[in-house]
Amino acid sequence: MIKNSLICCAALLSGLACSEVTDTANPLTQLLSEKMHFIDLTHALSVDAPFWPSTASSPFRHDTLRAHPSGAPAMAAYATPEHFGTHIDAPIHSGDHLLSVDQLMADDLFGPAAVIDVSVQCQDNPDYLLSKADILAWETTHGPLPEGAIVLMATGWSKKWPDQAAYRNQDVSKVMHFPGFSEQAGRFLIEERSIRGIGVDTFSIDFGPSQNFPVHKIVNGAGKYHLENVANLHLLPAKGAYLIVAPIKIAGGSGGQVRIFAAVPE
Repeated sequence: MIKNSLICCAALLSGLACSEVTDTANPLTQLLSEKMHFIDLTHALSVDAPFWPSTASSPFRHDTLRAHPSGAPAMAAYATPEHFGTHIDAPIHSGDHLLSVDQLMADDLFGPAAVIDVSVQCQDNPDYLLSKADILAWETTHGPLPEGAIVLMATGWSKKWPDQAAYRNQDVSKVMHFPGFSEQAGRFLIEERSIRGIGVDTFSIDFGPSQNFPVHKIVNGAGKYHLENVANLHLLPAKGAYLIVAPIKIAGGSGGQVRIFAAVPE
């Protein structure tokens, strides 16, 4: 069922009807000719999920409206900020004139994943910044970043979820400490490589102590999106997986919750 659905997606992305999938160059069509498995890269939404320390209590609500004993179908209502849990930051997050989440093209929400594992470095330095040198080292081993890649920084931080204190890692001054992309790495990916977006398994693509979020501005300013609080990056290969990014479609939204799947050839 999943495979058939994805074949249809491949057809739509290539501008063909599902019954006419003949484009063997299409990455989905190529991928689906092999055995593969899927990995969910999404944390479940709940009141226990870590949240940015701008509020004293969880900004997420999930209230039962009707339970099964009433004799009718169960129903609940939820309320959440756009940037909570595993989510996408649309370009408009960093500039009013940029694309909102509902304006992102479907083609840009599917692409090859390039997973740069710096978890060892992050164990010794929670403020570790992914560098241009880290990206070049990845390319030395795995070849050039694929065209239209979604570049994922794997820090190992998602293993701290949902421990609020460990995930925030605040010092006595309440400053958070977690890894992120360096400004240099952000500029390099935007100016010298062809990517769809970037992502990280921490609160933010900018590291914990950041005050002005330069990487947000660089990436969003170039019309690209980024993914935050991504889960299970340690289960992905460095190269070869394809991401399916499915954000909630909020009109004019600066971002929103997203379900992310990785299709991994076996």
